[in-house]
Amino acid sequence: MSALFSLAWASLLNRKGSVILTIVAVALSVALFLGVEKARSGAREGFGNTISGTDLIVGAPTGSVNLLLYSVFRMGGATAEVSWPTYEKIASRKDVAWAVPIALGDSHRGYRVMGTSPDYFEHYKFGGGQQLSFAQGKPFDDLFDAVIGSEVARELGYTLDTPVTLSHGLGAADLGSGHENRPFRITGILKPTGTPVDRTVHVSLEAITAIHVGWESGAKNPLADTIPEEMIRSFDLTPKTVTAIFVGLERKGTILTTRRAINTNRGEPLMAIIPGEALAELWNVTSVAERALLAVSAFVIAVGLVSILTSILTSLNERRREMSILRATGARPHHIFLLLVFEAGLVGFLGAVLGIVLIHGLIAVLAPLLQAQYGVAFSMGAPGLVDLAVLGAVTAASLVIGAIPALTAMRRSLADGLSVRL
Repeated sequence: MSALFSLAWASLLNRKGSVILTIVAVALSVALFLGVEKARSGAREGFGNTISGTDLIVGAPTGSVNLLLYSVFRMGGATAEVSWPTYEKIASRKDVAWAVPIALGDSHRGYRVMGTSPDYFEHYKFGGGQQLSFAQGKPFDDLFDAVIGSEVARELGYTLDTPVTLSHGLGAADLGSGHENRPFRITGILKPTGTPVDRTVHVSLEAITAIHVGWESGAKNPLADTIPEEMIRSFDLTPKTVTAIFVGLERKGTILTTRRAINTNRGEPLMAIIPGEALAELWNVTSVAERALLAVSAFVIAVGLVSILTSILTSLNERRREMSILRATGARPHHIFLLLVFEAGLVGFLGAVLGIVLIHGLIAVLAPLLQAQYGVAFSMGAPGLVDLAVLGAVTAASLVIGAIPALTAMRRSLADGLSVRL
């Protein structure tokens, strides 16, 4: 058997030009399949790491996935809001350890603006319990202070004390309908998290109320710019509503009873969701697209395997004399069969190994960039079970495919390769 392996290896080296091209084709198909799989699992891990340590998210009844998307991922918008007295009622519950309100709706040059309390920087966690930390500066403590995420600072070139103005609504640019009359000052820049926090401008809830003085009708009052900042600071700037509330409980065991109590609130209609359950529901929605993408990648591997079959079949006619000489020197038909099967298996094995090395090399180079830019986390360790499973599957499939040309070669007579065709 070892002699056959050696002979198969020598035969591949003799045809190294076409063999290398076939190996590269298999490697690229395997790398594509593994890349899609690792991106899928990395996206799930990145989404799952976006929020940690928050037991419940409370908002207006709008659907659990929608509430999760706009409160955590800053995608979409709320159809209704939660009143401030309701927030205070939830925060004062005996089973609630902390409650952090957030207010969404404004933007700055395409980035979402979020009003919140200073407790947000203490209680909001990501990536399995990591706390937000500052690369520069500190949390806001004045009415017109702002804390920005790492991507906002990097892309817009902002530093501490840079003045910024907010836009009303979610426009991509600060237009004349914005809040140019109420500029903010950057007092803190957060370290990268790989989450939507990096793409958010954080201000106080009172600041959200302050910049909307004169906007009570939904449009800017022409007299709004005439109200001096000192007068605004003297107003009661307690917000009337908030978009959502992040809640941490005293004991994890009360999460279901607390959720039920909030969802059955007799006053204002509310919805409390468990972030993990909402994420699972989100993955159920996207699972069809994931399976379709994996199926396309699997077909690409199939194309790579067909290239092995094509390579061996096209070489059979050129190797008629080689096969007949092997038969004449004592090789049996089953030896010819095993020789071609081993050749196909070696090509598949080498292609799969090269594909695994290629995708892990790309991950090692691109993982930090993808983590910082898009929050997609890729595991940086040695090849795992998925890689080994793909290696085994491609090798086994190559052995099976190699049986097709092997049967053709085995059935040819000894004289077929020794005769001269005119």
